[in-house]
Amino acid sequence: MIDPITLEVIWSRLISVVDEQAAALIHSSFTTVVREAGDLSAGVFDRSGNMIAQSVTGTPGHINTMANCVRKYVAPNYPIDSLDPGDTLITNDPWEASGHLFDLTIVSPVFYRGRGVAYFASTCHAVDIGGATMGGDARSLYEEGLAIPLMKLFKAGEANRELFDIIRANVRVPEQVIGDIYAQEVGNQVGARKLIEMLEEYRLPDIEQVSALILDRTEKAVRAAVRALPDGTYRNTITIDGFDAPLTIACAIDVAGDELTVDYGGSSRQVDRGINVVLNYTQAYTTYTLMAALAPGIPNNEGAFRPIQVCAPLGSILNCTRPAPVSARHLIGHFVSQPLLTALAAIVPEQVIANGSAGLWNTMMDGMDEHGDEFAYIFFSAGGMGAAHDRDGLSATAFPSGIMGVPVEAIETAAPLLMHRRELRPDSGGAGRFRGGLGQVMEMEIITGAPANHSCMYDRTGNPALGLLGGAPGAPGEVRLSDGGRPHPKSHYVLEPGQRVILELPGGGGFGPPDERDPARVLADVRQGYVSHLAAERDYGVVIDPATMTIDDAATETLRKERGHDGAAL
Repeated sequence: MIDPITLEVIWSRLISVVDEQAAALIHSSFTTVVREAGDLSAGVFDRSGNMIAQSVTGTPGHINTMANCVRKYVAPNYPIDSLDPGDTLITNDPWEASGHLFDLTIVSPVFYRGRGVAYFASTCHAVDIGGATMGGDARSLYEEGLAIPLMKLFKAGEANRELFDIIRANVRVPEQVIGDIYAQEVGNQVGARKLIEMLEEYRLPDIEQVSALILDRTEKAVRAAVRALPDGTYRNTITIDGFDAPLTIACAIDVAGDELTVDYGGSSRQVDRGINVVLNYTQAYTTYTLMAALAPGIPNNEGAFRPIQVCAPLGSILNCTRPAPVSARHLIGHFVSQPLLTALAAIVPEQVIANGSAGLWNTMMDGMDEHGDEFAYIFFSAGGMGAAHDRDGLSATAFPSGIMGVPVEAIETAAPLLMHRRELRPDSGGAGRFRGGLGQVMEMEIITGAPANHSCMYDRTGNPALGLLGGAPGAPGEVRLSDGGRPHPKSHYVLEPGQRVILELPGGGGFGPPDERDPARVLADVRQGYVSHLAAERDYGVVIDPATMTIDDAATETLRKERGHDGAAL
């Protein structure tokens, strides 16, 4: 039996192992999608495919979907005892893995003393997968790119050349795509070597006992967090932009003892555009959101998922059926966090945040570069997060995704784009006792002298992020061209030479009545350019002298008294 102290040491060692796995992947990567944005996941799994530990780097849409993929899909179809040393598996099946074809899940078994003892797996976003490029335009999965069923990528250490040739022939930038596939394999093998070193050091035959102890303790801790909630059913419904028409996400959270069920009945039906979500992705962001709100200090592994059940009607926008298009599934899937947190606000308001911009703003460009070679490039941006009961929302920060914004220098180095402007967007954060996070403004153009295809993947242009408990909504987003054009926020168009596209990302919702915000905080926001003088007076009832940049205390007191403190006139 492993004693508690040794178990804690081994747990810390496992975290370092998967962090080294992720670091090797990142350092070997050919793309800024992985190196700069961190659009990846890495983890270690026991013989049955249960995820034990994940790297610190990663995003829930990858790590939590990968957990189900390895346990429910990979391990049953390729039991570890059926594999040989040097074998590696790959798939991008949207329904079994992370929800769209662009994400490649690669799984490698670990052998120790002639026996399979674990799996290492990673999921990365490929910069291209063929098809009509990433976006919401497709009417069917078959238009969205190359589908790879679960199969061997390496056989006994030898690359499956036929598969590599097929991938190379179907993507626009094969060097980058193939390079990142090898980077994933490198990460898995680094993880495997470090795990074997740990087994030898602690004289363990495998990690089965370690896995059982860690998962059981995690499950017990999550059940205790759920048990602390009052039994009952808590509901909320939000409206988001959709493609051609707004869509509804409805949720009911049922708490019964130490178990919690989330039912998305009442949500919109699936649509014939590439924004549908598979159930595995819905489950991934549901479990992540609940863990972030209820048990943020507890490890994210298979044990954490056991007390939480997730269901959505088959054929709905959150549980679509084949061959529905799913390329831009994140534009809907990220939003499940918002009705969940708003529903929980009824019982644990201090543990949730107001609505934020949620869905990442993904910008994909493809065309011919100045040398006549084809290019394809994607980068991610974020609007503002919602405010909490005790702090302002973070600006230009993704939630619930863990993806980072790519620096301008990296964008301009990797693609023929010129970023003329990138700055925080004043007055975009929703007013409140605590202000919502600000969105950002980006203005860019293509510099090849030739047109480029711009695939837009943007939301909250019609339905802003709502505030919480009296907080005001954030500003909606906007997509426009320098010549006055208005591209569809989820479609593609041709960006002409000399034409600029301006992206104004949405802000997060405020928390609590705006008239309860400390005037000193409002003044600080005005001085930093986050809030204008006009908005300070209009939204917060704080009068600031623009000449001296000080608060007019008498005028502020009078204005706030006239309005009262319920924010009704704001």
